Amino acid sequence: MISFQQVSKIYQADGRTITALKDVSFEVQPKEFVSIVGRSGAGKTTLFKLLMAEEKPTSGSIFFEGQDVHQTSPNKLPFLRRKMGAIFQDYRLLPSKTAYNNISYIMEVMGAPEEQISEDVPKVLEIVGLGERSANLPEELSGGERQRLAIARALVHQPDIILADEPTGNLDPFHTQEIIRLLLKINEMGTTVVLATHNREIINNISKRVITLDRGEVIRDEAEGKFIL
Repeated sequence: MISFQQVSKIYQADGRTITALKDVSFEVQPKEFVSIVGRSGAGKTTLFKLLMAEEKPTSGSIFFEGQDVHQTSPNKLPFLRRKMGAIFQDYRLLPSKTAYNNISYIMEVMGAPEEQISEDVPKVLEIVGLGERSANLPEELSGGERQRLAIARALVHQPDIILADEPTGNLDPFHTQEIIRLLLKINEMGTTVVLATHNREIINNISKRVITLDRGEVIRDEAEGKFIL
């Protein structure tokens, strides 16, 4: 499903050369749950940006479902990205829209008919446990509920993969476990999940595949890994 082949990413900043990723190679299979771990600055977010074609690698190739991401024409790139659902640490919700409308807006932009919107939005809100909060604004939701809403928004177009970049970074331990349980549930429903985190407790409790980054290099890839640095 995903293949990174000797990918490097080098930035030039203030006359300095910064190597964010160095010769990174790995594959993710359909329906896997994979955690990308490492300290802040290890290159986790850079991986996601390259996969979503928000940035280009300095060298190497990245494939998603057999397609070279960075050889995809600009007019086809939005269709490729629709196969990915992204979740971020800062939620990125629309503050003036209700929970329902935060999700329906995404579907409207994608050109979904009203009938489909009215059917799918309540369904995805139920999946994340926000069925009774559809009329609430983001400011009326707890941190955990906001992140669940962000997950619902990422799920509504039925992506093949969920990319979760530090989704629990702003949450307390209770809501952190709540979000991880939800991501595991989504994975059990058949969606591939790639989680980037530096939360040791999360990784050591879920017994899933772990890819460890250190200073931009893959130093460990274990089927049932632990957070070891």
